[in-house]
Amino acid sequence: MKTKSDFSVLAGSTLLTEKPFVHVLKSKLQGERCDHCFERTKLSQCSGCKYVFYCGRECQKASWPIHKKECPNLRRVSPRIVPDAARLLARIIFRLQNGGDKEKSYYSKTGFRMFKDLMSHYSDIKKDSKRMEHFTSLCAVLMEYLGEGALPNSAELLGIYGRMVVNGFNILDPEMVSIGTGLYLGVSIIDHSCDPTALAVFTGTTIHIRTLQTMPMMDWSKVFITYVDLLNSARERQEDLQATYYFLCQCSRCVDRSELELQRSMLCPNVKCGEPVPIFQTETYGKLCTKCNEHIKPAQISEYLDIVDFSQQHLQSMKDVAYLDVCKVCLKKQNGLFHPMNLLRVKALDTAFESAIDVGSWEDAKRLGEEVEPGYRKYYGSTHPLLGILYLKLGKLSLYLNCVQEALDWLIKGQNVLKITHGERHPLYRNDLLPLIAQAREELR
Repeated sequence: MKTKSDFSVLAGSTLLTEKPFVHVLKSKLQGERCDHCFERTKLSQCSGCKYVFYCGRECQKASWPIHKKECPNLRRVSPRIVPDAARLLARIIFRLQNGGDKEKSYYSKTGFRMFKDLMSHYSDIKKDSKRMEHFTSLCAVLMEYLGEGALPNSAELLGIYGRMVVNGFNILDPEMVSIGTGLYLGVSIIDHSCDPTALAVFTGTTIHIRTLQTMPMMDWSKVFITYVDLLNSARERQEDLQATYYFLCQCSRCVDRSELELQRSMLCPNVKCGEPVPIFQTETYGKLCTKCNEHIKPAQISEYLDIVDFSQQHLQSMKDVAYLDVCKVCLKKQNGLFHPMNLLRVKALDTAFESAIDVGSWEDAKRLGEEVEPGYRKYYGSTHPLLGILYLKLGKLSLYLNCVQEALDWLIKGQNVLKITHGERHPLYRNDLLPLIAQAREELR
């Protein structure tokens, strides 16, 4: 007789829904979003600390068991802002002191995780100079914020810190922008892969783990999410994983040499060919295209490597604020030299696309979005939330520019992705996507 776990799990199924053990809104968003549910709506300021804001009495009441411990401390240190990491660490301490160490978070009928089950990587962190420097600075903040008597001993505090930094999740808004940090006990059972079978999406502060593909049966050892940005190179992903989580990924995307070569490829100079030609930093001599045998001259390789350096420097400088004119300079230099799937090319297009939206350059945004779409499909995969959101944005842009049939085509593509990644009940699907589809269909009548 088959049990429930023996049946296949369809793509787009929700495997786990969980509220955070603790969570913190980004300090720069205080006054813009509710400190408890993260909703952006009309807010009222806490009369005690005058730092946090709530959307109503329900959220204020739900937050009070933990906020009552931090409220007088926030008021006392005002107008200084407690760093987000320090506030989150303090909230964990408050939870553990108030019975949180006994809390069980179930990921199946019988399987559960407790705070002590989270990996602390205590020995790794002790040897990590950057992490220890961060920990030391947080301890100094906590001493002033809470007082020495409120803190656990240093060894216990380091274990709590390790569990926080290794297991914390960026809480994302519907467009996958980070608005806070949360710690989720049950979800910590899920391992990483750069070729994920599931993903995490949020409604407010609640996390949902949804499948990206149909699974023959429910098996948590086959459920993987990605901990890192898939639009980074394999080397960058490995560095990020090692620095943050103390392991290296051995998935197919990380060991496939052809994937690595494509990420660093120039375009074959033969205009009739169009094949990628992998070029690495150490190469200074000419080589041949493996498809058409076109000779790539040393001068062409040198030019390519110079523009790689130029693009890397400018993309790095625009991590916080992007400038459309700078993006256009990078793209112009890359034209005809970088293969369309070169990762730097895709990143430059992505940065230019978002910058064009920010400055209201709608025609530029539509053109850049259409050009970056194949790169999104290649590196994020055909069922990734950011691909679905790209389709949604292209649909909006096309509608605004009166390209109604194009808009509907993009929005239907977005619907096919977001139905799996977010689900039909998610506000992004229900409140943003469906009305736009209805509008496009109405305008086509």
